[in-house]
Amino acid sequence: MGTTATHCAYCALQCAMTLTTDAGGRVTVGPRDFPTNRGGLCQKGWTAAELLASPERLTTPLLRDDRSGPFREATWDEALDAVADAIRATQREHGRDAVAVLGGGGLTNEKAYQLGKFARVALRTKNIDYNGRYCMSSAAAASNRAFGIDRGLPFPLPDLAETGAVLIAGGNVAETMPPFVQHLAAVVDRGGSLIVADPRRTATAERATLHLPVMPGTDLALALGLLHIAVADGHADRAYIHDRTTGFEEAWRAAAQWWPERVERVTGVSVAAQRATVAQLAAGARGRGAVVLTARGAEQQSKGTDTVTALINLTLALGLPGKPHSGFGCITGQGNGQGGREHGQKADQLPGYRKLDDPAARAHVAGVWGVEPGELPGPGPSAYELIESLGTGGGPRTLLVHGTNLAVSSPRGRRVTERLAALDTLVVCDVVMSETAALADVVLPVTQWAEEDGTMTNLEGRVIRRRRAVAPPPGVRTELEVVTALADRLGRGELFDADPETVFDELRRASAGGVADYAGISWDRIDAEGGVFWPCPSDAHPGTPRLFADGFPTPDGRARFVAVEHRPPAEDVDADHPVYLTTGRVLQQYQSGAQTRRVPALAAAVTEPHVEIHPDLAGRSGLADG
Repeated sequence: MGTTATHCAYCALQCAMTLTTDAGGRVTVGPRDFPTNRGGLCQKGWTAAELLASPERLTTPLLRDDRSGPFREATWDEALDAVADAIRATQREHGRDAVAVLGGGGLTNEKAYQLGKFARVALRTKNIDYNGRYCMSSAAAASNRAFGIDRGLPFPLPDLAETGAVLIAGGNVAETMPPFVQHLAAVVDRGGSLIVADPRRTATAERATLHLPVMPGTDLALALGLLHIAVADGHADRAYIHDRTTGFEEAWRAAAQWWPERVERVTGVSVAAQRATVAQLAAGARGRGAVVLTARGAEQQSKGTDTVTALINLTLALGLPGKPHSGFGCITGQGNGQGGREHGQKADQLPGYRKLDDPAARAHVAGVWGVEPGELPGPGPSAYELIESLGTGGGPRTLLVHGTNLAVSSPRGRRVTERLAALDTLVVCDVVMSETAALADVVLPVTQWAEEDGTMTNLEGRVIRRRRAVAPPPGVRTELEVVTALADRLGRGELFDADPETVFDELRRASAGGVADYAGISWDRIDAEGGVFWPCPSDAHPGTPRLFADGFPTPDGRARFVAVEHRPPAEDVDADHPVYLTTGRVLQQYQSGAQTRRVPALAAAVTEPHVEIHPDLAGRSGLADG
């Protein structure tokens, strides 16, 4: 028997766990104490090891001899040769940008980094992005323009338990990451406030001291109204605004139009509830602290960046960012949703959160990679636009997919399937036959979480270690091995390495001096300290668990208010579509369910997607349970 200390396969909470392997190779999960989960696990975590022995694991490369034909088993050399031949043929006929890469927020830092390097150095294509573009990009954009940096939580998660008031806009952590609730419960137990803005009375809203049942698509109006009350009722921290921010007057002019009664008419949130929200946040600001958190409900809208910006404006007006147990944070979703967007698989970024169009950034990273800066392509389109262009004139003809099931998880699923079918070649690396893999021309079986070493960056910006506990099934390779083998076939193999620790050390050098600086973080240091917060620019640096205490990483050191205006949803109700529908999560399933639907206990608990209808609406519509 052996034990391995590692972290969960799923969400960005990255709960610590111990994997125990018995003499027969069976792996069981045990909880491990860690600041984020404090020894807790959800049902997904407890059953995470079951996928390791799933009979649905892919263990052999699969090829189609023609688009309409069935898969057949292939050797690794045959499959990799086929992929390399398709890449060369596509680029020879249509140009370098005719090959595209789509990554995922569940990849380790090493894989996300190597994928970005592979696209720009081996493929020399501008077309790379990742599925986190759907999740976090609006919050990232808002944080960057307000604070000059994007880190989901600018403080350790245990700080949350010490605060006096928390507002969660569009998040249901009781189902998406249940151990998170311990920190919220501590706030309430100490007499503090937990306020949840959500159209549904979710499991998280049930735990709240105040629920704001906001109409779908009106979160921005609510946020503007809360800022209006904060200023008009005298809760604004004028000294903080004067000393640490810019742009307040412009932001106030936009919010001044949103008096409480108008907000109630638009959002459905009562004037009393609005005033109570601001009063409780302001009381927290004067006492133990106050925190505003956003999640996908507020962010995944056509105006998501502005909605997050308006909530950041509220925290700045109350003087929260940079103070103890206070500030703004975004609840990162995917396991490596933070690290996955820092090191180069986004369309416009290089490692360390560097901008791809910055000459100094290009020179630094090209030097680490051993290429000329001019060889690196410029920024490409983001994921949605990239997918829309697949198989079109001037769009990519070959697509390589890593760590995402875009046929299910992307907007307009039928349209996405049509675009995938229009490709000349679709290559998918996956653990199981997902809906996207089933459409592919080449499927490459790769390792999963407990079969590989690497690092993840959790929702706090804490870099942690994912450790190999068991050997993968025979015939399965790591994605680092896949990328290195393809780079070799494309004539650039000498610039790539398949060893994850070697890749991480290169990542450290590439990120050095960037916003997300990992230069002082090593595997040995993570092992010794249990995780290290970025930025950490040197071996002697302690890491940065808390941001903004001494200023903001903006040119003038001040946070920026940004004026935003409310507008209706991009697709509002009308005569043909008279009811708002919105998405939600269930505790037992994760993302598209490609993994969790194959775990018997989770599949039995929630067998299929379902729709929840309010009883009044159901009665008017002639609907009943089932």
